[in-house]
Amino acid sequence: MDPHLLRTYVTVARLASFSGAARELGYTQSAVSQHIAALETDLALPLLTRRPVAPTPAGERLLEHAGALLLRLDAARADLDRFAAAPRATLDVAASPLALTARTLAALPATGVTLRALPRERVPVAVATGEADAGLVDGIAAPSDPLRLPDVAPLAATGVAEEPLAVVLPAHHPLAARTGLRLDDLVDARWLDAPAAGIPLDRLRAVHGGPAGRGFRTGLRYDGTDIRTLAAAGRGLCLLPRSAASDAHGAAVVPLVAPRLVHRVELLLTAGAGGEPSGPVAEFTRRLKS
Repeated sequence: MDPHLLRTYVTVARLASFSGAARELGYTQSAVSQHIAALETDLALPLLTRRPVAPTPAGERLLEHAGALLLRLDAARADLDRFAAAPRATLDVAASPLALTARTLAALPATGVTLRALPRERVPVAVATGEADAGLVDGIAAPSDPLRLPDVAPLAATGVAEEPLAVVLPAHHPLAARTGLRLDDLVDARWLDAPAAGIPLDRLRAVHGGPAGRGFRTGLRYDGTDIRTLAAAGRGLCLLPRSAASDAHGAAVVPLVAPRLVHRVELLLTAGAGGEPSGPVAEFTRRLKS
């Protein structure tokens, strides 16, 4: 299966347009049509209907494989490009927002740094494909357990921080006076659904172990990065690392005591041509691990 043809197919399917795919990829519309026809001939299956442009059942199944296949190819190319790359004097770091703690920020060099906040699932992709030299990703886990990260490429993950979790809720909430809370106490509460700023609700459901989709109802969907004010105003509960929750004005911050979980931050790297990081990446790594 030719990856160039596959990439064209994915673009056409995403845009639902041959002409749109041609503009995005820099091809003529005729070339895009030829790519799709060649891929359909190779697989001996129709992959797209033409009017409207939409994947067939076989095309839908191919799309389930295509993203991972193309990502692996991009990661392989980036990995091999590092063998010929000159030593870098700058540092590009991709980080999920809650991975940016006082400790991880203090480890960054004083100059020559580009720091990009990305969704958690995008951080490993950025490191694997060479968009970033290093990644900082966060999540919840049992103490000392590694995070469950997508298998996008051979990456080295090292835990660099762990801290307790706390629930942020309005000061007048009936549970605000408790000295500790369990997830069992909070299944039926309304939560803020803010994947960029708090612990994603699907992770709470997963660690709680209840039936799929049960509990932890969304009170408000929020695409910003600071949810403490919304929690204090009663728009929903949120779960945060203790340090991020501690200065929530007008809110109560109650430790999560069960299940036994921590907020964990991991450093993601991919080995360069010499097998070990060098330059600013090596210095950043040394500071994080010290």
